[in-house]
Amino acid sequence: MLISDKQKAILTLLSDGHFHSGTELANVLNISRSAVWKHLNGLADLGLPHSAVSGKGYRLEKPLELLDKNKMLASVEESTRSLIRSLEVFDQISSTNTYLSQCALENAPSGSVCFAEQQTAGKGRRGRQWVSPFGSNIYMSILWRFQASPMAISGLSLAIGVAVIRALNSHYEYIFELKWPNDIYCQGKKLGGILVEVSGESEGPCAAVIGLGLNIYLPETEATEIAQQWTDLTQITGQQRHNRNALAATLLKQLLLIVAEFEERGITAYLDEWREYDCLKDKPATLFIGQHSYEGIVQGIDDQGLLLLAKPDGSTWAYASGEVSFSGKAL
Repeated sequence: MLISDKQKAILTLLSDGHFHSGTELANVLNISRSAVWKHLNGLADLGLPHSAVSGKGYRLEKPLELLDKNKMLASVEESTRSLIRSLEVFDQISSTNTYLSQCALENAPSGSVCFAEQQTAGKGRRGRQWVSPFGSNIYMSILWRFQASPMAISGLSLAIGVAVIRALNSHYEYIFELKWPNDIYCQGKKLGGILVEVSGESEGPCAAVIGLGLNIYLPETEATEIAQQWTDLTQITGQQRHNRNALAATLLKQLLLIVAEFEERGITAYLDEWREYDCLKDKPATLFIGQHSYEGIVQGIDDQGLLLLAKPDGSTWAYASGEVSFSGKAL
């Protein structure tokens, strides 16, 4: 369902979580009370249920903070702002990665950034859909151009994971971890995911679209099709309110700082820090590559960012890609 301008205006008024009468909403929006009621009924389809109480009016069941481009830019230092060539915030979009991939084909510059309140076709690993309810989480992508070849930036997603943990650690006092190659974990459950899509010549240059999905509040009704254990910052912290704009700005800062220096520094600069956050190290796991599976004990990552898996026969193999599971259950 597409959100209308009137619904967006109603959401802005109701975002404080307080009751607002139908008369107030009708007067502010210059529409009838029946039109207000009609627009409100569509909010549940966006994953935003509301309450209606006689004599009080309407309110969202959960307060909402809409993303604001100016608030985000005001929260980042000038050194970070200088890396941003464009910053767009969409109410709805098919996928932030798909959008910037198309922009890349049209010669958009490095530092093109977009956020979305909702993705209608959000992308996860291996073509999975990324569940994206409206106004609840962080969905963002950055386009960055490198002179190097795609192979030379193969460890970029691991470095981006480090950036995400740095951002989370600056806002929350919880233990956040990384699951090779590109998942954000907390308390044994998936909190977010990174998707880096690279295009360009085999010898360079290339363009990378770096996507991040991070769960702040994921309603149970929206998560019924997720086939893995998941969590969100609301569950982890017990807090009902989160400053999405401040967190988005911190994520943007940390991600841009790393992508801007990655071509010069490479994955080596982030290996030790990544290893500190590794949630797979020394654990039995199964690695799935296509139709094949390989069991062993994870030995961490090597200096190229490849997964090291110790096999039952005593040998240790390094893998550049694949999907890892604990105890036979894909995570």
